[in-house]
Amino acid sequence: MRIIRLFQIKVAVIAILLGTVSCGQKTEAVAESQSGSEHPKLILTAQGVKDIRAQLGTIPIFDKTLEAVKAEVDAEIEAGIDVPIPKDYSGGYTHDRHKRNWFVLHKAGLLYQILDDEKYAKFVKDMLMEYEEMYKTLPLHPKTRSYARGKLFWQCLNDSNWLVYVSQAYDCIYNYLSEEERNKLETNLFRPFANHISIDSPQFYQRVHNHSTWGNAAVGMIGLVMDDQELIDRALYGIKDLKLDTEEKDDDGGFLNKDGKAGFLANIEEPFSPDGYYNEGPYYQRYAMYPFLIFAEGLHNVKPELKIFDYKEGVLLKSINALLNLSDADGEFFPLNDGQKGMSYYTGALVTAVDISYHFGDQDPGLLTIAEAQDRVLLDDSGLAVALGIKNNKAEPFNKKSINLSDGPKGTQGGVAILRNEAIELVFKYASQGSSHGHYDKLSYSLYEDGEEILQDYGLARFVNIEQKGGGNYLKENKTWAKQTIAHNTVVQNETSHFNGKYEIGSQHHSVLNYFSSENEKVQVASAKESNAYPGTEMLRTMAVVKDEDFEKPFMLDIMKVTSNKKNKYDFPYYFLGQVLQTNFEYQTPKSLNVLGNKNGYEHLFVEGIAKSPSKNSKLSWLNKGKFYTLTTITNNSDELLFTRIGANDPEFNLRREAAFMLRRKDTKNTLFVSAIEAHGSYSPVTESAVNSNSSIKELKVVLDTSDYTAVEITNVNGNTKLFITSNTNASKEAEHILKINNKNYTWKGSYYYN
Repeated sequence: MRIIRLFQIKVAVIAILLGTVSCGQKTEAVAESQSGSEHPKLILTAQGVKDIRAQLGTIPIFDKTLEAVKAEVDAEIEAGIDVPIPKDYSGGYTHDRHKRNWFVLHKAGLLYQILDDEKYAKFVKDMLMEYEEMYKTLPLHPKTRSYARGKLFWQCLNDSNWLVYVSQAYDCIYNYLSEEERNKLETNLFRPFANHISIDSPQFYQRVHNHSTWGNAAVGMIGLVMDDQELIDRALYGIKDLKLDTEEKDDDGGFLNKDGKAGFLANIEEPFSPDGYYNEGPYYQRYAMYPFLIFAEGLHNVKPELKIFDYKEGVLLKSINALLNLSDADGEFFPLNDGQKGMSYYTGALVTAVDISYHFGDQDPGLLTIAEAQDRVLLDDSGLAVALGIKNNKAEPFNKKSINLSDGPKGTQGGVAILRNEAIELVFKYASQGSSHGHYDKLSYSLYEDGEEILQDYGLARFVNIEQKGGGNYLKENKTWAKQTIAHNTVVQNETSHFNGKYEIGSQHHSVLNYFSSENEKVQVASAKESNAYPGTEMLRTMAVVKDEDFEKPFMLDIMKVTSNKKNKYDFPYYFLGQVLQTNFEYQTPKSLNVLGNKNGYEHLFVEGIAKSPSKNSKLSWLNKGKFYTLTTITNNSDELLFTRIGANDPEFNLRREAAFMLRRKDTKNTLFVSAIEAHGSYSPVTESAVNSNSSIKELKVVLDTSDYTAVEITNVNGNTKLFITSNTNASKEAEHILKINNKNYTWKGSYYYN
């Protein structure tokens, strides 16, 4: 803190001596800057610099962040500048070095402004001049895998990452540089860089996709710094008068847009629903939020007339709240679509999101609690606002409740429902395809207790930035396994994935909400219908999380109603994590492992156990991380029960060796799958004691199933029976129902009945 206080004294002296001259600028550059805009202006502003300097030493979280960044950049300066000739994929040395450089350049620019120390500006200038010298003659990157090759990196995406960050560094030292130096950088580095990302790479730039968002932001931000309206317009609206003879397809399955949907505004308009859900899923929303929000902040500061934070009824700020709600109790994002497990709101992109949301939104005190957990802030205007909010004890808990997030530009393409009851979280996906990163998993779900998976979604098959695993890129198993329907907790018909695993078909359809109800804290329900995954077959799934006094913890009830025009084979997997404890059926374990099938993901499943269901209910109990879980599912005598394990036909060990329990029902036309999952009890390896390790459910029973209603009885081990009735058709909150079951009348208003 002594260093910071010395800087405060220095700032005060400078202010007295220079009067209205903006701090952090070389005096010989002042005259040059008078004809243009004041710098910095993009993210950290000139006024923000003054405000930050006035508070240094009195804002603990900001001061702590500043000290950490200073130590990091000082070490880089001491080590010397390294700008190697590009040659590697993700994870390789040259890739990682250039990636490291963009972060260091950005941070050094901030330090120059905040600390008024010329060594940081000189470091940024010297490194940029080395990039200028190299870029003038730099060919396309030698690695040829990408559909759009960059120059510094193997793909234009990473080149765009570089320019988004370096634009901010350039803004911070803009007035430190002479006019000749700026012309040199802009002529030989920045404009050619922006042109390569956009004009030279329309298959990357001219579409709606998280990649393109980075490209739009990169071009737009450097345009804002240089006051280049042509680049700004290209960023906002895409490339004008683009003429292509053929449709171009990228290696993710995305397509070049030729219908005018391109540019930053289109990338806000198309992927975001009015609720702020991003159709590629939270993992890619997290990745895209940085360019979305940073460019938006730059536009807000430099082009306030655009009112960018009001665009589409303020969806960018809404999306931050949606994204935070798409995380579990530990802050980790639910791995919908191509999502890597473990990504959380502790990532730098969410520090940006939280700070910007607080500063430009309604200053939600719950965001301050997340910022405290992140334990760092941005070194700019929004970071200062958060630091002051925390300092002034405004923080309150961020309360995540049950929420239903619509999908699609107008909120009419399905969605994602999250049911929360005490420590239990159920994530029910009935969304659209999710662009090129979407999975074929209509009406799938995953289940959590206190941040730990009970039933998992596999996520993606990729080791991000680990060079030894496919250069850190998507592995072929992402398509052969992770995207296939059998990899998810939903119904598979005739061993074929939804939409036959075809993006072109799946992207045309979405599931439809039947109803969502979260008003009752004890019973929360989501119900949705899918009619296109298998032509001639309709699936209606209703999922509830119920808190009942007869159970230790809330339990999940799952009703999947399948109606088809022909007989089929149905597979219904449960991807549980943990150690099998007990079943109420006998199973045979083979002496050698056989593969379940030969395509559509089945080729990656070993069969470890086989059984016939012995009773009306089949039960499986398991232990995971000191907690007990039991699945109870209604079965018939012809059902097959399978224990499977991921890992077949995987010679490079790219897939995790995890288990599933699978219910197989053959030669069936219309059918009903009903199950319950209980979380119960605990085990301590220290005291070696097991508490409440047995299921509380004695029996599940379907007592009515018609086109309009399905009713399920849940009887516990003490003989107490509860009834859950779901409306399959007339499910509005205002609908009034009268129904007779076993000579007893039931009346209720709303979508469901539970008592």
